[in-house]
Amino acid sequence: MNKDSLILATAIGLALQLAMVLIGHYVPAIREKGFAIGGMFFSLVAGLVYARMAHSGWGGALGGGALAGGLCAILGIAVSTVLGDVPPMILVMGTAASAVTGLIGGAVGKLIG
Repeated sequence: MNKDSLILATAIGLALQLAMVLIGHYVPAIREKGFAIGGMFFSLVAGLVYARMAHSGWGGALGGGALAGGLCAILGIAVSTVLGDVPPMILVMGTAASAVTGLIGGAVGKLIG
């Protein structure tokens, strides 16, 4: 696994997640309709970025994509939980779903790379 690629991909995904969480804290429509889809999409982007940067084999692309997607999600969801916008259970469900979409992003990144 490429540590530098993982850090950068996670940071990009986290920046997107935090922007959505902070906007959603003040805009109910984003919070109610955008958190789940947006969060998973940003994790997919993190996985794709990882796979494109790491230039690893399939296992590395999928594992790194899942890790980048899950890490950026758990941090973003934790902020949203602290702000009181989502229940704590979303930490588990949202992180799991985002790790899967990060894995899918890693696969897409490997396919187009």
